[in-house]
Amino acid sequence: MRITSSGPRTVPHDGTMGIMFEFLRRRRGHGISAPVSRSDGQQARERADMFWQRWQELLPEVSAALGDGEPHRVDHQLAEALALVHPDLTFSLERGEQAIHALVVSSRADPELRVYTDAWKAAAPPSDSQWEYHDAVPAVPDPTQVTVNLHGTAYPLAEVRVAPQVDTAAGLIDVAVYHPGFAALADAERRALTFLPLEATLGERLAADRVGRVETAEREPQDAIGLLEFRDLVRELDAGGPGRDETDTTGKSEMDARPGE
Repeated sequence: MRITSSGPRTVPHDGTMGIMFEFLRRRRGHGISAPVSRSDGQQARERADMFWQRWQELLPEVSAALGDGEPHRVDHQLAEALALVHPDLTFSLERGEQAIHALVVSSRADPELRVYTDAWKAAAPPSDSQWEYHDAVPAVPDPTQVTVNLHGTAYPLAEVRVAPQVDTAAGLIDVAVYHPGFAALADAERRALTFLPLEATLGERLAADRVGRVETAEREPQDAIGLLEFRDLVRELDAGGPGRDETDTTGKSEMDARPGE
């Protein structure tokens, strides 16, 4: 489960990296999604309304399960309800950023599903002190306060360094990711520790829209930056700013990297 508290937290490696791997495969394989027809949009809105009606019916049971510390008790019911919107959407119950709880629905950055998550969010009830609603996995407020636990060993994300290359024409940033713990990890765990900081720092949607090629650096690239500075850079690019110059080759001559996929 993702942790969004501002204090230091430990996140177990539990398969959540699938979102990051899939968004890269899908965006590169499928490109821009087809235009959404009026009938598709209407169908998505009708399905979203069905979900929120079911959510209100399930809410007492969901609240009781969370109060007992057993959120898994309502996994099946919520999965069935979300399938009313689209069977390929996923969900999680998280600690809220402003409210106590958050319901997070994800398309795994599949552009074909954006019409359904958009309709789901548009039909959501207003956030209150108990619940808030997200149509994509949000960024962690401060990723440098997160620690990833891999097989009993702690890997602080504060030690992650990122070497970005900005392609302003394409609106993408290619990155090489380094952590001093990479050398002790097998390939699968090294890939996980490459991608998890990007999702934690940017959130699902911004990462899907703006991250291009991802590499795992075996040595720290020259002039690499921390995660918070990297987030500022990506947000600047997303807002239409220049980011770093697109001809910047920061760390390329010093970097010994392998593909992150």
